[in-house]
Amino acid sequence: MRSRELDPSASPLDYYGYELRRCREAAGLTLAQLGAIVFCTGSLIGQIETAAKVPQRDFSERVDAALGTDGLFSRLVGLVLRSQLPGWFQPYADMEGRAAYISTYQCQLVYGLLQTEAYARAVLGVEHAKRLDEMVAARLDRQRILEREQPPVLWVVLDEAVLHRVVGGREVMREQLGHLLDLFGQPWLEIQVLPFSAGEHTGMMGSFNLLRFDSDPDLHYSESYDQGHMTANPQVIRERSVGYARLQAAALSPRDSAALIARVMEERYGEQPERDARAVA
Repeated sequence: MRSRELDPSASPLDYYGYELRRCREAAGLTLAQLGAIVFCTGSLIGQIETAAKVPQRDFSERVDAALGTDGLFSRLVGLVLRSQLPGWFQPYADMEGRAAYISTYQCQLVYGLLQTEAYARAVLGVEHAKRLDEMVAARLDRQRILEREQPPVLWVVLDEAVLHRVVGGREVMREQLGHLLDLFGQPWLEIQVLPFSAGEHTGMMGSFNLLRFDSDPDLHYSESYDQGHMTANPQVIRERSVGYARLQAAALSPRDSAALIARVMEERYGEQPERDARAVA
């Protein structure tokens, strides 16, 4: 049976599948032959070629090497994964990827750019069980902006509740808090914890982000259940910037924040690894 023809203009996923089939056939390879070269089944290749399966970044890199496509699929996969994000979130993700400076206050969860795969899987699995692999891949792909030669400056204020809320179980939380501790000392990143003892504060209406750019107006972003709210209104930017500065002032210092994260990690989620003890000594 002939597989269905894709319209390459329908979506990034369809375009990826169309190009994969075109390049594979130009190389004279069957599905099974290409699968053997890139260490997967021919069936998976066929599913990706018909847009029934979302490709991953490592798969794309292996296909580029196998077909000699000069990074074509490694470039396309970013568009494909971005398209898997909720439609209302994509405009923010685009702006996040361009920002020079990101300030975020998170009252319930670790910020997406700092989530481990297991933590992201637990969070996204609540609402997106049927598309979980695609959603997790898309979230992790957002984190690639932190691997740039010049990543955005990222300042994160986490409510202490984030450390205590068990997402995915004790092992997942131990790994996640360990990941945060590993990030301390990065020149482009600061993490502060807003302790319970701070009482009422300027972030009580919920999480929010402030994005700054080299040549564009600042943006404020917040979310409701099913949509994101992004604005460059100068008055909103001014008010939220002052509110964020007050959150920073009320939060623990980065050093004391690391000590609190390590303590919660040890007391709630298991023994404290030696590397973390050294990090906050």
